[in-house]
Amino acid sequence: MKAVVADRGQVTIPKALRDRLGIAPRTVLEFHEENGRLVACKAPQEDPVTRVLGCLELDRPTDEILADLRGEA
Repeated sequence: MKAVVADRGQVTIPKALRDRLGIAPRTVLEFHEENGRLVACKAPQEDPVTRVLGCLELDRPTDEILADLRGEA
């Protein structure tokens, strides 16, 4: 199978390959070079919880915040 690189660097993956490999719209692919060949692989799906884990900075311990919320302060 062949595909042509468009002026903006885009390539259309042939439908038969997309169907066989389960590549749907918005599927994230990773690209790397291997022995002079371009290799595309489906990127591992990121867990949305892991992505935001640790994004909040707390100014006091969690136990103290929970005690305040429970009215135990």
